[in-house]
Amino acid sequence: MKRGRLFTLMLIGFAAVCASPAFAVKPFPNELYVGGFLLGPQAYTFNRFSLFEAIDNAKAAGCSVIEMYPGQRLSPDSDVSFDHNSPVSLIAKLKMKLESAGVRAVNYGVVRIPNNEEEARKIFDFAKVMGLLTITTEPEDGAMDLIEKLVKEYDIRIAIHNHPKTDDPNYKFWDPKYVLSLVKDRDPRIGSCSDLGHWARSGIKPVEALRMLEGRVISCHMKDLNEFGVRDAHDVVWGKGVCDVAACLDELRRQHFSGNISIEYEYNWDNSLPEVKQCVDFVREYGKTH
Repeated sequence: MKRGRLFTLMLIGFAAVCASPAFAVKPFPNELYVGGFLLGPQAYTFNRFSLFEAIDNAKAAGCSVIEMYPGQRLSPDSDVSFDHNSPVSLIAKLKMKLESAGVRAVNYGVVRIPNNEEEARKIFDFAKVMGLLTITTEPEDGAMDLIEKLVKEYDIRIAIHNHPKTDDPNYKFWDPKYVLSLVKDRDPRIGSCSDLGHWARSGIKPVEALRMLEGRVISCHMKDLNEFGVRDAHDVVWGKGVCDVAACLDELRRQHFSGNISIEYEYNWDNSLPEVKQCVDFVREYGKTH
């Protein structure tokens, strides 16, 4: 048996021993939802802090789920960063922290999935061990066949993320039409991680992009911005900007969206928790009237 596969089996065995029933992938218990949505921060919102602190902030904001990203410092008392290559000992510490905080990791990214099976499997193995629902990616060119193969094998969703349009003609993920062209004939577990703010920065109305991707919206990085069509527009509390968050929630509900919504608040970095709480409250109030 190859060393990499042996390591994978060790990780899966470790997960089976250490994971509690609360961290099973399906079904999600009702207490994880806010306003009818699986809502929690993208840990990048708190990238000035450690992952452990981001987990605590998720709970303080009124959420019970979080999306992790690769490379965040693991804990306040350590300079060690965490990603899908981290050893079993760090994974064990993270699992214990999540369980003690009452927070579930449901997603991981944005991580680039390469067109290399051995390296791609490391990401999927990590996602399986952590009990994640979805991997968020902007994949390497030519990797979609490999990704679809692994999605079918691991039963883990893939969500293709969009950053804003750039001057580089080779960067195409900003365009929902391009993302749709990549996923439309693929396994239904492959779709979009719809970043509303980056669409708005690219001059695309978020609700229109969501409609275009109907049936392929796997997860969402939800933002509201102070300006439309401006690359350096900044985040504002949901409902106070140009993204029409309520209409986007309406559209997600109409599509029977079942993925997670990540609050990716990229402003007021050192003290964004009060604004994040207001975004959570916006969705909670939305749920009371819809």
